[in-house]
Amino acid sequence: MKKSPLLTLILSLTLLVSTPSSAAVKKEFNICWTIYAGWMPWGTISNEKIIDKWASKYGIKIHITQLNDYIESINQYTAGQFDGCTMTNMDALTIPAAGGVDSTALITGSYSDGNDGVVLKGENKKLSDLKGMSVYLPALSVSHYLLVRGLEKAGLQEKDVKVVNTSDADIVSAFGTRNVKAAVAWNPQLSVIKKTPQTTEVFSSSAVPGELIDMMVVNTDTLKDNPALGKALTGAWFEMMAKMQAGDTQALSAMAADSGTDLAGYKAQLKTTHLFWTPAETQTFVASPDIAKTMQRVAAFSFDKGLLGDGAQSADFIGMSFPGNVTVGDKANIKLRFDDSYLKMAAAGKL
Repeated sequence: MKKSPLLTLILSLTLLVSTPSSAAVKKEFNICWTIYAGWMPWGTISNEKIIDKWASKYGIKIHITQLNDYIESINQYTAGQFDGCTMTNMDALTIPAAGGVDSTALITGSYSDGNDGVVLKGENKKLSDLKGMSVYLPALSVSHYLLVRGLEKAGLQEKDVKVVNTSDADIVSAFGTRNVKAAVAWNPQLSVIKKTPQTTEVFSSSAVPGELIDMMVVNTDTLKDNPALGKALTGAWFEMMAKMQAGDTQALSAMAADSGTDLAGYKAQLKTTHLFWTPAETQTFVASPDIAKTMQRVAAFSFDKGLLGDGAQSADFIGMSFPGNVTVGDKANIKLRFDDSYLKMAAAGKL
């Protein structure tokens, strides 16, 4: 489950005190992931022993574990129970980074390119029709962020609508009731809602490409002391990307089964997931000045919603670094890093 509400998910100070402030050289690592189209490759990378091959190359062991609860997986990563975890760019900022855990986006594997959308009941509806409506969505989630972006493009503000907090598990059933006229959801729930007769998708993540990013995030201190972890994860990921791009039916069918659908269903999800197939393509995305601008926008939204922690006095409270020595926010409090050094090694064939 991807991108669940964040309201009650900021870790307690007690939890953070228990988190190691520095890492050490080690030989065994734990990585976690949860079900979502752009993260399914991690399960197959594990099951087909691709990760074992790459880890062995560098004399280490990497255990990849699927967890059922998305936010709980990030909480466990933040608490130090995992060395890396799949999460979106917004959640990386508002949970581990806001909780004081220095984290690195090692692999920006994909972004939502239509997997998230705003849907209204009625034919031929448009984005501006949202004015005055109640919109059902998981509050303080990426769906909430997408709604705000859509309202901006329609010349509206959040105050022009009423947000009704609805869990992602309940969003389909809620939309099926008479009173609910507008909702924001992500796949697979979105695809179910869009099949409702006489509905219109008035806005989707395809209108804001590159803003809802799906990443593999690792602890910065652990990565610094153990570059073998970064090399093995990056190498394994792009080996699987090559298989998928080549149409490896066995691998794709395994991912489909793991996500609870068939091959056709999973391929449909991939059509609205912009995967970066090669290290060079991924590196270009990470090195683009657009990603820093996106994260500033995400930080502004997160600060406005109180997601950067009680000590945050502005959206610049948490510093973020990007390739080319670019930083935004507080340079003395950098807690989220977009690193392309391992991508460069992969692109040069040096892994």
